[in-house]
Amino acid sequence: MTDTTDIYSLPYRPCAGLMILNRDGKVFVGQRKDASIEAWQMPQGGIDPGEDAETAALRELGEETGITPDKVSLIAIGPRELSYDLPPDLVGKVWKGKWRGQRQRWFLYRFHGEDSDVNIATEHEEFIAWRWIDPADLPVLIVPFKKALYEEILEMFAGHLG
Repeated sequence: MTDTTDIYSLPYRPCAGLMILNRDGKVFVGQRKDASIEAWQMPQGGIDPGEDAETAALRELGEETGITPDKVSLIAIGPRELSYDLPPDLVGKVWKGKWRGQRQRWFLYRFHGEDSDVNIATEHEEFIAWRWIDPADLPVLIVPFKKALYEEILEMFAGHLG
C-alpha cells in the first residue's frame, strides 16, 4: 500500500495504554519482541469489541506484564484520546493492513507490588526485557514515530509525576 490516499482513508485502531509508576515514580517500559530495532514502550493494546477502555487496559497489563489488577491502583485517566500514525512503510505490514495508526485512551496507575510480580513471559509474550525509567526519558527511548504521542502523555499526566 504505497498510495497515501489509501493510507489516510484507513481508520485508527482503538487502543488503551498504561503508564505504570512504581513507588519511586519510575515508569514501566518493555522492549518489544517483534521489532527489528530496539524499541521500548509502555503497555498498550487493542480494545476488543464490547470492551471498555479501562477493562482493555487492565487486560493488556496482565497479557504484557503479568501484573495483576490487585497490584495497581488508578491515579488518573487521560482526559482525551491521543492518536499516532504509523510510518507509511509499516502501514499494510502490521495489523493486517486494517489501520493507519492508533487512537488511544491512556490510564495512569500506581504499582504497589514487587518487581517479582512482573512476568513478561506471558502466553502472548510481547516484551523481551523490561525496566523502570525516569518519565522524562520516555521520548528518548520510544520509536521516533511515537515520540510526539509520548510527549503528550507526559504533558497529560504531568501533575501526577515526580
